[in-house]
Order: sequence, then C-alpha cells, then structure tokens
Amino acid sequence: MSDNIKNISERLAVCSWSLQPTGPQDLVEKLTATGIKRVQLELGPLVQSPEIWGGTEELLRAHGIEIVSGMCRCVGEDYSTLQSIRLTGGIAPDATWAQNFKNIQAGAALAKKLGLKLVTFHAGFLPPNETHPTFKKMMERLDAVADVFMVQNILLGLETGQETAEALVDLLHKLKHPNIGVNFDPANIILYDKGDPVKALRVLAPWIRQVHINDAKRTKVPGTWGEEMPVGKGEVNWLAFFQTFKQVIFDVNLAIEREKGTHRVADIRAAREVVKKTFLAP
Repeated sequence: MSDNIKNISERLAVCSWSLQPTGPQDLVEKLTATGIKRVQLELGPLVQSPEIWGGTEELLRAHGIEIVSGMCRCVGEDYSTLQSIRLTGGIAPDATWAQNFKNIQAGAALAKKLGLKLVTFHAGFLPPNETHPTFKKMMERLDAVADVFMVQNILLGLETGQETAEALVDLLHKLKHPNIGVNFDPANIILYDKGDPVKALRVLAPWIRQVHINDAKRTKVPGTWGEEMPVGKGEVNWLAFFQTFKQVIFDVNLAIEREKGTHRVADIRAAREVVKKTFLAP
C-alpha cells in the first residue's frame, strides 16, 4: 500500500447513523461490510437505550473498530421543509432547550468515558448579526454548550450548511470561544443552497476539525430542499474539493455520511472508492 493510500485510508470513517443500526452487533456487521473500521458514533442511543447499546465500546474494540468522534442529535427537529427545520433545529427553540442541554451534558460525559476528542452537532440556524432578536440567546447557548465539552477536554464541532461560510466565520469571530470548531459537510451547503462547497472549504479551513463525505444536488426551487445523493452522483466537485483540502487542511478525519436510500453499505463502499481516487489525483 502506498503512503498516500495508507494516509487517506487512515482518515476514513463512517457515520454510525448512516447505517441505521439496530444495536451494537448490527453496527459492527455493517461497518465490517463497508470495509472501514473507523466510526463517528451517535451518542444518543447509548445514553438513552443502555439496555440495547450497553457494551458498545467493548464490542467495537473487540472487532478492531476505532471511534474517531461522537455526534449529539437534538430532540424535536423537523426536517420536512427548510422552514420547519429553521423553527425546530438544534438548540434554538426554547421549548426543547432544557432537554437538549441535559442530553448534551450526558453526551459529553459519555464522550469523555469513550476517550473522544471531538463531538459534533447541528446548532440550528444561527442569527446573522447582533440586531437579530435571537442573537444574544444563541451566543449564550453556544457558549454554554462549548463550556460543557471544554470541561471534558473535548472539542465541539458545529455542522455547516444552515448559513454561508462567511456568516459562520463572522459568528465564530464574535463568539470567540476556544473550544468551538467546524464539522464541514459539503452536501449540506448544497442542500441548504448556501454557496459553493469548495470555496466554503477554503473560507472555513482554519476552524475545520472533521469533514463529512456526503453529496447532493441543489434545489431548482429556491426555498426548498436540495436532494442528497450518493458520493460522486451529486454536485460536489470532489477533484477540486480534495485539491483544496490538501492545500489548506492537514490532519482531520473524513467521515462518510449517507442519510437516504436503501443501499447504505454499498453507497458507503462506493464513496470510499471516490475519495481514494480523487484524493490521490494530481
């Protein structure tokens, strides 16, 4: 195996939720079928259903599977339309904030127990400037969530997509929290119709702590969702993406994500080959 192929293989992981596992043994079997023995692990099921997910860490370790990062999901989210997720997403809604903060604290404690150094989540739609009525509230909540993870010596990664790269950078500058970085998802930028993923990669590079490998097609009707696609079948220019990646980012994991379709394992295997081919291209 060449050094380059070995290098990219050692960065690849799979998002556990993409495999829709029914339990830890099912997760192990599906990960093994993808040919990738590294995982970004959704923490919620382990916290909320220990009767099913107890022993996950031990089982993964016994099969030589590494947990590279965690993910916390917020309750009450409705992704049916862009408007519904704007109203219900992340830590923005007052009705779910208390429960979400409780879950985040439990997730952080579990991540510490698992020895993780990064946990990612969707913060929800972020206010564009100080004059927005939710700006102060969201800054305070982001600060509180970041503190929860900082106490555990775990970085927090904000998922991209809901806003432009420039708007996210502006907010990160204003927040000035040393424990917040970015989980870069090129498909989200297309799904939310928030710019060009390759340009966004360059803009956000200093904050990127992990990349999701996912693809999408942009909507033809402004204000509606784009369509998630298998990697290489959407509008992400993967050759340009990895050329830029190699220029501006050095040592972060690449977690393959697939949230639609009935052939998840096959789609993830195909994505692995797209990444290897385009990452190694001159």
